[in-house]
Amino acid sequence: MKYTTRPQALLLLADGTIFYGKSIGISGTTFGEVCFNTGMTGYQEVFTDPSYFGQIMVTTNAHIGNYGVNNQETESDQIRIAGLVCKNFSFTHSRPDSEGDLLSYFIQQNRVAIADVDTRALVSYIRDHGAQNAVICSDGTPIEELKKQLALIPDMKGLELASKVSTQEMYSFGDEKASYKIAALDLGIKKNILRNLAKRNCYIQVFPYDTPFEKLAAINPDGYFLSNGPGDPDPLTQVQETARQMIASDKPVFGICLGHQIIALANGISTYKMFNGHRGINHPVMNIKTGKGEITSQNHGFAVNREELEQHPDLEITHYHLNDQTVAGMRMKSKSCFSVQYHPEASPGPHDSSYLFDDFVVAMHETKAVNV
Repeated sequence: MKYTTRPQALLLLADGTIFYGKSIGISGTTFGEVCFNTGMTGYQEVFTDPSYFGQIMVTTNAHIGNYGVNNQETESDQIRIAGLVCKNFSFTHSRPDSEGDLLSYFIQQNRVAIADVDTRALVSYIRDHGAQNAVICSDGTPIEELKKQLALIPDMKGLELASKVSTQEMYSFGDEKASYKIAALDLGIKKNILRNLAKRNCYIQVFPYDTPFEKLAAINPDGYFLSNGPGDPDPLTQVQETARQMIASDKPVFGICLGHQIIALANGISTYKMFNGHRGINHPVMNIKTGKGEITSQNHGFAVNREELEQHPDLEITHYHLNDQTVAGMRMKSKSCFSVQYHPEASPGPHDSSYLFDDFVVAMHETKAVNV
């Protein structure tokens, strides 16, 4: 596709600010909360991560699409972002194991994208003014009409989205004869989390987000897992109750991202919407126990209240974000329950945080040994 044939497109923010660019060739409009990711690679994993559901993604790397797509690099069965904003969209790609180009991938799933945007200026603006709703338009809809439509889009705070991305039916992953069985609650689970557990001799049964605890316990798992996912954790009151019952079972419980926030809420610790959130594969985290820094992949717009957590008698902080000191990990003192606010399965370090899966397996092994 020649650049001269591409129509004008725009990104309209909720506060009325407009950034102009060019359509990649898919006509339409799309709405969502605008946010940015600082990763240099991994765009396909980002686009298919269920945690990004309902968000318009701004990529800070200048070139997107230059290495094509590969079916082994998806985190779910479809593109989850609402739309894409980038500087240079590559219509051609070069990589020996690519299976197609990014434009065809977007056309197949009817996702709107805008390129040739001054993303440095846009990211700077979002940093200063915070995440907010926005609309990408490439079909010529008048700006005043877009403003009216945008005003009707609900804010991310208070928005329950796990139900939009969770599996509808229980399914299994891994070897049924594995040493450890896990009941995983799917709030928007990533495929690579399942791969990491399976390669550690685990058999995972994945349940819909609203599955009652009794059904999870019925498979007699060795441990429980609360997954990542999109949206505000606060409206997920049933999931919070399920988490309380998981913890009370005295079996190991592990939570990642949204699962981490659910564990906090289950213990009476509040969460809050961040001004911008953390999204990228270069976020520094301090492990308090080891004193070592970890390079982590993060994707969240909500965080756990650190002041409340520090005052809780049965919870302690295990990790914190070195840029802003927000809570990046915690554990219960009286239970085998821990969680992190980042993605160990994404391996940006590349393996700085993979020990978390090992810790979960060790906890299940120790619990099984005691109960024999």
